[in-house]
Amino acid sequence: MKLYPTNLEQKINFDKIRELIREECSSTLGTDFVQKISFSRDAPLIQRLLDQTEEFKRLLLSGETFPSSNFVNIHPYLDKARLEGAFLYEEEFHEISLGLQTLSACVDFFNYYAEDYPQLFALLGMVNDDRTLVKAIERVLDERGKIKNNASPELAIIRNQLLYEENRLRKVLDSIFRQAKAQGLTPEDASITIRGGRMVMPVLAEYKRRIKGFIHDESATGQTVFMEPAEVLDINNEIRDLEYMERREVQKILTKLTDILRAFIPDLRKAFHFLGLVDFIRAKAKFAIKIRANKPLLEKTKQIRWTKARHPLLELSLKAQQKQIVPIDVSVDHNKRILLISGPNAGGKSVALKTVALLQYMFQCGILIPVEEESVCGVFDQFFIDIGDEQSLENDLSTYSSHLNNMKHFTRFANKRTIFFIDEFGTGTEPQFGGAIAEGILIALNKSGAFGVITTHYGNLKQLAAKGQGLFNGAMRYDVEKLEPLYQLELGKPGSSFAFEIARKIGIDEEIILHAKAQVGEVRVNYDKMLLKLESEKNRYEQVLIENEKKEKLLNKRLEEYNALKSTLEVSKKTIINEAKVQAKALLDEANRRIESTIREIKEKNADKEKTKQIRKELEAHKEAIKPEKTKIPQPPKEVKVLEGEIKEGDHVRLKDNGAIAEVISVQQRFAEISIGDLKSKVKLNRLERISNTAVKKEKKSYVRSSGFDSHSRMLEFSPNLDLRGKRGEEIFPLVQHFVDDGHMFGQSELRIVHGKGDGILRDLCRNILRNMPAVSRFEDEHVERGGAGVTLVYLKSS
Repeated sequence: MKLYPTNLEQKINFDKIRELIREECSSTLGTDFVQKISFSRDAPLIQRLLDQTEEFKRLLLSGETFPSSNFVNIHPYLDKARLEGAFLYEEEFHEISLGLQTLSACVDFFNYYAEDYPQLFALLGMVNDDRTLVKAIERVLDERGKIKNNASPELAIIRNQLLYEENRLRKVLDSIFRQAKAQGLTPEDASITIRGGRMVMPVLAEYKRRIKGFIHDESATGQTVFMEPAEVLDINNEIRDLEYMERREVQKILTKLTDILRAFIPDLRKAFHFLGLVDFIRAKAKFAIKIRANKPLLEKTKQIRWTKARHPLLELSLKAQQKQIVPIDVSVDHNKRILLISGPNAGGKSVALKTVALLQYMFQCGILIPVEEESVCGVFDQFFIDIGDEQSLENDLSTYSSHLNNMKHFTRFANKRTIFFIDEFGTGTEPQFGGAIAEGILIALNKSGAFGVITTHYGNLKQLAAKGQGLFNGAMRYDVEKLEPLYQLELGKPGSSFAFEIARKIGIDEEIILHAKAQVGEVRVNYDKMLLKLESEKNRYEQVLIENEKKEKLLNKRLEEYNALKSTLEVSKKTIINEAKVQAKALLDEANRRIESTIREIKEKNADKEKTKQIRKELEAHKEAIKPEKTKIPQPPKEVKVLEGEIKEGDHVRLKDNGAIAEVISVQQRFAEISIGDLKSKVKLNRLERISNTAVKKEKKSYVRSSGFDSHSRMLEFSPNLDLRGKRGEEIFPLVQHFVDDGHMFGQSELRIVHGKGDGILRDLCRNILRNMPAVSRFEDEHVERGGAGVTLVYLKSS
């Protein structure tokens, strides 16, 4: 038996995967294929199925228009048409026509995109693209699926005659009905109607003998009868005969069309098999997109090497709860064939095992799996599982007996082409004996060369895996500080059950825990302590590693900024030096020219002492004019002394983050309302520090003194643009005030203040300040293309 046990798909929840794919199909053509999904050992077939699904996934993600409706199952119609003398109805031919249109659209699409989707294009080999039948149906049926009037000459004559007789009937009956209505023989608001396929008129029951004709029906109350007047009896009979003739002619046309279709039945079966296959592959691709699945690499060697593998059903369930799944990395190859996963209960061991089992089974069914693209898969011939409780009342088997029965099958039939999965290996009986039997079974499975994944709590199996060739340990990670599972699989080391730690967290008495430790034995307790210590140290190491990575990223960023700044400064330095050299050369040339001119003038004119003194004075004046200006370097402000004590109303304070000086208006719990000039703001008390009134006066004086220094340098450095984005409300008052005052002082007529749009808070604060400034003439929004309402244009009065 290649698959064991027979209910394997239910055990690993593959039946739910099948159902989810079925839901993505658009017709029974596709769902029929879902039922046929099966485990395959044929590597080329698996590769082809995966390639087809991957191509369709790319097609869906590309946004290309592909037929998505009318994947009609016409096989019942073909079975009916196969019989000689049988014919299909209009609606059945209409369904076939819609299906053929979809088929043609699919064929045209894959022919056009043959290079982009070669595997899907190859499927066209089962389609005979003969559109004779489509044209034959289109000659007979209109777009609504009804027989056309010109489907045959006879039908055209019959329908024209039928139309003529119906119009004649309407005219005669209308005339009779108007006369009867004028005489009061008919109910109010009554109209001509049809009963038994014949046109009749309603007449009040008491006047029915006043009109000659045939009564077809009466109302529910019996007060109205529906009569066919004698004058229209022959016309109605004629119409009925024409209708019978029309029906016979339609049947004759449909029979001929069915005879044409009958010759195409073999080709149609293949073509709609293709259409069903396309619907099925599309369903698999849509499901792959939903679970973020990829196509792993298929290798000839038996192995599993997956990165970020996720259980698709668990991920969909967690996604509905707005939670994230924790992916696992798994690696099994010819050197490390059997993985033993250990760790605490509810730590994710069984989920990890079922993830590997389900994804490997999906892969060998040709379904894309939720792993990273660089992941690698091998193909196994046999697939065995032992998961869950298999008690059998009929066979009188206990849980443990059932597990042993499975192990008997595993050890007899497992070989180098087998992959097996055993959950909670060896449980169900006395641990001492269960562990010993499990160890013997594990040795036998290892000798068979089989591959597998096992979950267990037994220490003797962990020790065997640490020493035995072909075996290796894996542990479900655990946060030893919080005593919470991390659901991460770590390969290469065994995991502790953390039984004592979990018991202590739950609140079990320490006396009970100490007794349990004594029963287990010092060696075993020390072994678990060592695992606990290793896990704790690993967690701390990982935390340090994360912090170091963050610091390294920040350091690299700062290094890049430093290098960029250094490069900019070097370029600026060279530019400034070159400009200075040019200016110096011009000044030197001018000075030399003046000196030479002065000497020449003295010589040529034999100037007297006074004249020479005057010429020298002019030369000295020129030297003074080109002498560089002395620039006073502003001194950093002195440290303001901070006062201790509680901040109260009337105190002067300084904001810690930007150094702005303010006065406290009021204090409410953890907040204070402060005033910075005309600007009021509410800030937290922990952002303020109390300062003395003397310090405030010194600060103001130092500002007055410092504001007057080197106006020439300030004018050169002044920019008519001020960016307030990211500033707090209390910060912008001095910034805007100084900016406008400087602009007005330096003769600027127009300034720009960038505050951004956002909620408009900065813009309103800024404009409230501008309204009270005498230097401001007016302000308005910048042009839309240059910032709009996010920028304020300020026009200044002429100074």
